[in-house]
Amino acid sequence: MGTLVSLISALASGEAMAAVHRARTTAILYGLAAVFALCGVGFLIGAAYIWLAARYGPLATSLGFGIGFLVLAGLVLVIHKLTTSMRSRRRAKRRQADMTALGVTAALALLPALAKSKGGLGAVIAPALAVVAYAIYRENAKPTPPTHDPKDMP
Repeated sequence: MGTLVSLISALASGEAMAAVHRARTTAILYGLAAVFALCGVGFLIGAAYIWLAARYGPLATSLGFGIGFLVLAGLVLVIHKLTTSMRSRRRAKRRQADMTALGVTAALALLPALAKSKGGLGAVIAPALAVVAYAIYRENAKPTPPTHDPKDMP
């Protein structure tokens, strides 16, 4: 029983550390995007000032810098969105593998106790066959195609 508790606590602490890491990375990236956006706004304000003051050469440079920083901020956010979706898929696969390992470990831990019980080996074989049958079913079942609502079409 102690092994099962230590496995569950290790899984929980690993998930907590992963959540803290994701939150820290997201905060850093949003902060970086905010710095770029503030620089862009600053240059756009500077460009408006130069345009109103002189209406010549420095305007194009200031507008270029302002638009450039805003584009950088957008790129940081787009890249973050793309990498976040890839990471979430990877985390889901890892979580699935962890849960499978936890289930197998729990089953193996309970196996000696079930073998010694009144039901004996029959109490172990029936659920094991059900799990194998379900795994075969899941592997061979076709995924259902997503349904599209006509109202959602643009």
